[in-house]
Amino acid sequence: MEIHVESPGGLSRRLHVKIPSERVERELGLRMKQLAARSRIPGFRPGKAPLKVVQQQYGESARMDVIGELVRQTWPEAVAQAQVQPAGSPNFEVTSEKAGEPLAYVAIFDVFPEVKLDQLERIEIQKPVVEISEADVERLIGNLRKARRTLETVSRPAQLGDVAVVDFDGQVDGEAFQGGKGEKIEIELGEKQFLADLENAIVGHSAGDSFDADVNFPADYRREDLRNKTARFAVKLLEVREPRLPAIDGEFLKAHGVEEDAGEAGLQDKCRKALETERDKAIRTRLKRDVLDQLLSNHPIEVPQSQVQQEIVRLREEAINRMQLNQAGKLQAEQLQKMLPDQLFEANAQRRVALGLLIGEVIKAREIRPDNARLDAALEEIAADYEQPDQVRQFYRSRPDMLQGLQAVTLEEQVVESLLAGAKTVELKMTLEDLLKSVSQSAA
Repeated sequence: MEIHVESPGGLSRRLHVKIPSERVERELGLRMKQLAARSRIPGFRPGKAPLKVVQQQYGESARMDVIGELVRQTWPEAVAQAQVQPAGSPNFEVTSEKAGEPLAYVAIFDVFPEVKLDQLERIEIQKPVVEISEADVERLIGNLRKARRTLETVSRPAQLGDVAVVDFDGQVDGEAFQGGKGEKIEIELGEKQFLADLENAIVGHSAGDSFDADVNFPADYRREDLRNKTARFAVKLLEVREPRLPAIDGEFLKAHGVEEDAGEAGLQDKCRKALETERDKAIRTRLKRDVLDQLLSNHPIEVPQSQVQQEIVRLREEAINRMQLNQAGKLQAEQLQKMLPDQLFEANAQRRVALGLLIGEVIKAREIRPDNARLDAALEEIAADYEQPDQVRQFYRSRPDMLQGLQAVTLEEQVVESLLAGAKTVELKMTLEDLLKSVSQSAA
């Protein structure tokens, strides 16, 4: 078998393969004998038709089958002989398949890049130092009370903190625009759920009032066609509701897993521990993000486009499941791809593939091995969030793919810890609010 590797540029490779005609004819002869033994041709008993007749009937299709089979069979041999490492499945192109001549084909594929971890000493990390304050605890308790609040209709003018129920109809330059009309919309005044000009215009009005409000769209508004535009809204205030927070009594404490005898101090203690857990998790998330960002920026590599495309497919599937776009299963793959085109996922896919290659190189270079104890701990943490943790454990352990995915996550954590151990670290004092905001913004 003759082979020749061509490098058109970058990570792309074209592997030219030529299979001797003798091998092709031998495989074709075996295939024809198999067909002859089980063929049913009119005028002949089953399996008794002359080989020449069988060839006339099935020869062309049999040849195509043999060619396809030979390409699949010889591909691993050719890769081994050429000493290349494909990064994904190849595309095959048969270039010559005439009878009596060698079979020739080209395999087009990407190879993995050479990865050099020569800049690890440049990783510098700011480690957040966050103290849980009394204000943080009181804020959480306030949120717990707010979650169980009641709303009471009042006749006074609306003020910040109230919930206003309104109809509105907006126009820009005298023309209606998409999303500019709403009926019986609840707006919590001061929470910045809507544009500030609209919320502020409602303050001071009472139920039954109708009025106009000029609303300015900011320069960074999510819709480009409305940026820096001014809309005039016709507003009718239907109802003003005042929030009433529940008392921190025995019923409230019980609802949040606190004994009545422990009182408000017990609730504060539980909230503080919950915030400490949230803080520690956020710090780990931020450190992981920062160390991986620097691993990537310090070691720019070219990535195989075949792997990027595979990652785009995975990201699209994740988005479809998260957004529940195809619950009924009626949308075809082409429709979903049009709704969520490749460009939406390109940058993230490039990052994922590059990080995967770099992390794999760190694992190999530092001989990092999976930690079964860490895997068990991660599984326990997941199971603890469910009412029947034993079933969750059993589910994961019965699904090799789920367990393998969890192991990949824990192995990545080991890589991060290894990189952090050798990184330059300085402490950065932060408030809990700023820490959580920084982690939330990076995930968006």
